[in-house]
Order: sequence, then C-alpha cells, then structure tokens
Amino acid sequence: MLDLERLRALHAVATYGSVSAAADVLHVTTSAVSQQLAKLERETGQKLLERNGRGVRLTDAALLLVEHADRILSLVEQAQADLEAQRGAVVGRLTVAAFPTAIRGLMPAALGRLRADHPGLSVLLREDDPLRSMPLVARGDLDMAITQDWNNKPMAIQEGLQKGAICDDVVDVALPADHPLAGRDEIELKELAGDPWISSSPDSICCDWLMRTLRAIDSEPRIDHMAYEFATQLSLVAGGLGNAVLPRMGRCDVPDGVVVVPLSSPLIRRVYAVWREEAARRPAIRAALDALRASVPAGLTPLGAAAAR
Repeated sequence: MLDLERLRALHAVATYGSVSAAADVLHVTTSAVSQQLAKLERETGQKLLERNGRGVRLTDAALLLVEHADRILSLVEQAQADLEAQRGAVVGRLTVAAFPTAIRGLMPAALGRLRADHPGLSVLLREDDPLRSMPLVARGDLDMAITQDWNNKPMAIQEGLQKGAICDDVVDVALPADHPLAGRDEIELKELAGDPWISSSPDSICCDWLMRTLRAIDSEPRIDHMAYEFATQLSLVAGGLGNAVLPRMGRCDVPDGVVVVPLSSPLIRRVYAVWREEAARRPAIRAALDALRASVPAGLTPLGAAAAR
C-alpha cells in the first residue's frame, strides 16, 4: 500500500520543482524528503527522480503517481473536514499566511482568541504576499490565506476557493513634510501625478495596485525606491525621496519628516480570508474567520457577512 506522507513528498517536489523547495514547504529537512522518496521508489519498484543538471526531473512513473496523489490528497482533506464537522470540534492544525500589515494589525489578537477559545487547535502562521499565498491555498499547501483587494481593483478568486470578508481598510498618502501639499486636509491622488513614489517589490499586490491606480489617472508610475516593510518606506519618505501609500491597519509609528494626508476620494482595500472548498466544513476554518472578524482594530470597518464565492 502506498504511504500517504511519501506521496505528499513527491507531490511537493512536483509542485515546487526541487527537493529543497519541497522540504521548505513541508517544514522538514531535505534529507527527510529524499528518504521519503527513496522509500517510495522501493515501495513502487519504479525510479521516480532523475538527475537534471544540478536539479532533478520527475520520471514518467512519478508524473503518473503525482496525478493520483492530487486526487488522493484532496480526498484525505475532505475526509478530515467531514470528520471534524461531524464532531463539531475545533481541533487539528491550521496553516495560515497573511500579508505584513495583517500580521501586525490583525493576527496577534486573532491568534490569542483562538488559543484561548480552542486549545485543541494549533495554528502555524507565515508572512506572505497574496499573489503567492492564494496559489498555495489552491494547491493545498496552506489552509487559509489573509488577502486583500481594492475598491478600484476587485480580487479574482480562482475555481475551488471560497472567501469571507473580514474588514475594510482605508489607505492614506504619506508625504515628505516639505511637500507642497503636505499642509492640506485632504488631496486628490491625481494632484500627485508625476511625483516619485516608494512602494513594495514589483511582484507584490500593493506595487501592482499602485501602478494600475496611477495609470488610471493618466500618470505613468515613477517608482524610485522599493522596500517591503512600511516602516522602511516611511523612513525613505522622511528623507524626502518620494511618497508612499499607507494603509491604516497595522500602521507603524510615523517618523518626523512625514505627513499623512487622507484622500478626498478614499481608496479602500477589503481584507479577506480565503480557503479551499473542500475545507469549508472544517470547524477550524469557521472559528478562524470568526476570530479574525472579532479582532478588527478600532477605526476600521468590520465585515461580518457570510462567506461567499
């Protein structure tokens, strides 16, 4: 009989392209993954990996086995969800990814609630951008992702996923203190056309959104500097090196030399939790969503609507 953990290891190698990447996702050593694959080769009597330069390539037998592993792992997850739903118990392990400001402004309180109310549930949290975390949820490598979209750019949810709204978060603009518009009570984004900007890396959802939003007001983006953390971005703003968008969730201390100005036409990002349809019956998913909604910081708009596609 095929061993489930060995199939999981092979599936991870196929998904992420290497033994070391699979080990990172599975939170084990590369040696442990290699041992699982060697045992699976002996178990099946088939060679599963071949050398390909410095990496490995899956054989035809391995690719066939991965196709079956997709269905097997999905059925295992459904069985786990059904059993937990029948017991009504919030137990087991929940792997969650969240973007940086949600990690700082939302997750500590939510995880505290879950630990107090459901001691049988273990939550593993990691920081990741929604552009990377949502595919991981779809593939079954994460149970839940905390993600976001914007009032001017709704988020597309791929087939097989469900989402539940958590809150709305307002975005302001951080300007150098000597900026000509820094003394205003509010400004229009188009008044900043042509200004230099500071944003996160180009493969992040925030940078993608900023570039699209600026182009929508006929302003070709001029992003001079990139830094993932808002605290670093604000330090660059304080140095007079550009403007930055600044969400209110998880806002860090604003340094001297920076003025935060609201937009007269507010830009709102909506924060969501996303999970797989197969996992929807797990009480742990519902408990996590309830804890997230109950932990929305003061000043933001909580959203308690039922989960929707």
